[in-house]
Amino acid sequence: MIREKQETNEDYAKLIGSLRELIDALDGRVPHLEREGEAQIAGDAAALRSKALERIAQLEARRCP
Repeated sequence: MIREKQETNEDYAKLIGSLRELIDALDGRVPHLEREGEAQIAGDAAALRSKALERIAQLEARRCP
């Protein structure tokens, strides 16, 4: 028999905390647009930030009150 792990509020809180750290790191990065490929990196960082925010919203919706 295979058991599925039940996520707890503590698990969600840890993951949300990690995602917020990622967002803080992305927000703190200063793009140097004079460098080759930097515009692409900045765009990728913005997309990653957006996905992290979406994931946080999903996790917060799953948490038990």
